[in-house]
Amino acid sequence: PRSPPSNMILGKQQLEVLSAYQFVLSFLFMGIGFTLLLVYLLFTWLWSVSVLYLIWLYLDWDTPQKGGRPSEWIKGWKIWEHVRDYYPVKLVKTAELPPQGKYIFGYHPHGIMCIGCFCNFNTNTTGFSRLFPGLRVSVAGLAGLFKLPIYRDYLMSVGLCPVSSESLDFLLSGPGRGGGQAVVIVVGGANESLDGAPGEHRLTLRRRKGFVRLALKHGASLVPVYSFGENEIFSQLVFKEGSWARRLQQVFKNIMGFSPCLFWGRGLIWPRSWGLLPFRKPVTTVVGRPIPVPHSPNPTPEEVNHYHRLYMEAIEEMFEEHKASCGVPPDKHLVFY
Repeated sequence: PRSPPSNMILGKQQLEVLSAYQFVLSFLFMGIGFTLLLVYLLFTWLWSVSVLYLIWLYLDWDTPQKGGRPSEWIKGWKIWEHVRDYYPVKLVKTAELPPQGKYIFGYHPHGIMCIGCFCNFNTNTTGFSRLFPGLRVSVAGLAGLFKLPIYRDYLMSVGLCPVSSESLDFLLSGPGRGGGQAVVIVVGGANESLDGAPGEHRLTLRRRKGFVRLALKHGASLVPVYSFGENEIFSQLVFKEGSWARRLQQVFKNIMGFSPCLFWGRGLIWPRSWGLLPFRKPVTTVVGRPIPVPHSPNPTPEEVNHYHRLYMEAIEEMFEEHKASCGVPPDKHLVFY
């Protein structure tokens, strides 16, 4: 077969670049941008737009805690396919997940922007519904983001919900949710993003046990998930643990809820320059084998520690099993913090 014309290839590459770039801009600026816009409109002849939205916001305030408002139409937008193809992002299944079950996916690592998590679980581009038929999937994100006007609606439309007890309890045991539900939790959170640099495989996990307690409370199987390449798409200035700069980052995170990562990618126009466009590095997300967890509404510390240890062993075993095929050197191993 004849090769497609060069101008068609160039057009596809440009769409991928622009799609990846818009994701970064939305991640960084959409929340604060729309907040400032609504405040600005209050002082113009369009003040009624802001007032009407604020009334809607008041009436709709609890929706994120009740499963959100996912839209299959938005999750299927063509732009997400271009984002997927830019890196590219791929989803790998290693075991069957019966559709009548309940699951908590522990996603690792956080990276800078969780691009593997977004493509695989917030969009329909990598075949999650085909690989795991019958499973509804929701991704738990920073609760503070759902207080930002308009941005909250955008997040809910792609299947995000707050990582709060009320929200997670609803997803795993709410009306009509007895089974067939998967909740994705980025276990390391904002703290882990501070270690998201190329070549690093450090997980904030040793003292993160809330997701295990949640699994026991609802009898949900634990599923380890690791995205190889998540830390490769941006470079970051990583400070040593205990340094004054790292302590300053931690203080900022404790106050604001997110980490002030000092990261950079490539330039949009000149690839060799610094910029906000991610590097083109493949991201392979491996969904591991489920760890059955009993239903224990009031789990003991011994139960939590037992299944937490099983989970850590499972994520380490999965990493070692798949690292060679994902381009990780044999001398690289997971480091737990």
